[in-house]
Amino acid sequence: MTDILNYEYMQRALAAAVLVGVVCSVIGTYVVLKKMAFIGAGISHSAFGGVALGYLVGLDPIGIAIPFCLATAMATGWLSRKGRVSEDTAIGIAFASTMALGALFIGLKEGYNVDLFGYLFGSILAVSEPDLWLILGLGLGVIVVVALLFKELLFVSFDEEMAAVSGLPVRALYFLLLGLMALTVIVSIKAVGIILVEALLIIPAAAAFQLTRSFVRMMGLSVLFGVVSGVGGLLLSYWWDLPSGATIVLTAAAIFFVCFVFSPKRRRHLSLSRERS
Repeated sequence: MTDILNYEYMQRALAAAVLVGVVCSVIGTYVVLKKMAFIGAGISHSAFGGVALGYLVGLDPIGIAIPFCLATAMATGWLSRKGRVSEDTAIGIAFASTMALGALFIGLKEGYNVDLFGYLFGSILAVSEPDLWLILGLGLGVIVVVALLFKELLFVSFDEEMAAVSGLPVRALYFLLLGLMALTVIVSIKAVGIILVEALLIIPAAAAFQLTRSFVRMMGLSVLFGVVSGVGGLLLSYWWDLPSGATIVLTAAAIFFVCFVFSPKRRRHLSLSRERS
């Protein structure tokens, strides 16, 4: 273990794994409670269009993906809230359109020879120092906003109608949460990639949900599972020469299944089912 820390690229990768695990798990708690997994998938896949556009115009792909993801998230929210379109339909439109735009941008790039595999499936070992500072900056920004609006976001997550009756700006908080999800996706692209980032948003929080009914404990457990998944998956990928993004996600999935098997909620449900039968 100590030998691994002698390499600067592993130090950066471990720091990125911890940061990504924390940020994804915090936002993922709200995503799971509000049942926004599908919209998370739409936002994450929209990053492909932003990355491809960055390559087309010759600018930093991640720098272009940030406003692209934010714009997609806001447009999806606007379609579902303002227009006569259901949320899942709006997400499907955004999902397909941004992926198609990404394919179009790649096709328009003359002499295109850049491998997007790292952006699609993650390459945490290739995280550079500027990448790490970007992850740290965006991640801290997301955490600070959540900390400042913790009670409001909690209220909206549990009962949006009651929150509106209580005078909270529910619509603004909804769009804010979409924006935080978009930034979390950008934070995670280097670690697990565009295709797999949705899993890291959902799985640690879903695992924590199996073990507790308390929101605070759920978020704490989610963060723990997210960090363990990130660091454990990274170490396993290094030792066994496996793709890092996929290994991180599969580690999270393994944690979820353990939590599911030993879930007190599941045992209570099985007991009630036996009593009724």
